[in-house]
Amino acid sequence: MTEIVNTHQAEAWNGYEGEHWADNHDRYDAMNGGFNDALLEAAAIGPRDRVLDIGCGNGQITRLAARRASLGAATGVDLSRPMLARARSLAAEEGVANVAFERGDAQVHPFPEGGFDVAVSRFGIMFFTDPVAAFGNVRRALRDGGRLAFLCMTPLAESEMGAIMAALPPLDRAPVGHDGGPLSLADTGRVREILGAAGFHGVSSRRVEAEQIWGRDAREAGEFFAGWGPIHYNYGAGDEVRDTLVEAMRPFERDGAVRLRGTAWLVTARR
Repeated sequence: MTEIVNTHQAEAWNGYEGEHWADNHDRYDAMNGGFNDALLEAAAIGPRDRVLDIGCGNGQITRLAARRASLGAATGVDLSRPMLARARSLAAEEGVANVAFERGDAQVHPFPEGGFDVAVSRFGIMFFTDPVAAFGNVRRALRDGGRLAFLCMTPLAESEMGAIMAALPPLDRAPVGHDGGPLSLADTGRVREILGAAGFHGVSSRRVEAEQIWGRDAREAGEFFAGWGPIHYNYGAGDEVRDTLVEAMRPFERDGAVRLRGTAWLVTARR
């Protein structure tokens, strides 16, 4: 039986949030795919590498990594059954044969020790209940000299998404998921401390930018963003929130789409 210690995240990603990401996989990949090249170049995946994709979600990075590791393999691990089902389906549709997807909590998953050359993650690594233990488990999964490369969110104020969030009314309580949520690794000093405590060395972080496509127009983008987990859980599904988001998206309409400048930390380290 798969051991899960991150029970709150498992509940979310096997419920509404996981279904939303699986059903809208193309929309989320349009949002985040602009960061793909920076991540994969930092990971320096070779043709024979064994790649681990942590929090793989719908598996786009896993499939891209597998193509680079054409004589090796890529394994994606995630808590979410709906997204793993989508990942397997997409890999089959695209004919990517050297991939595998496993359900597991990366904090405790029994990875083969030294079984991977490189571990990657695109915004799937910010949700651990005990990040030191989790990164320690990832480190054990890497061979000596193995590489870690991942993307995590910067503070909201550094991206245009912050302008969208600022349009929403303030909450009268701590937001759902504020601890161990998307912004848990936004402080690079904290990231360095966590990875150091987990046994990694050569830790570096650099800020990267990418254009993020949120929809064809403000209406589509605002409605989609209203369904994103943190908005859905904290504000509900009312018309007022949706309409606020639609109006906030309007300044970013250009060239047939809503385009926001996204920022992320690209973190690398070695075992």
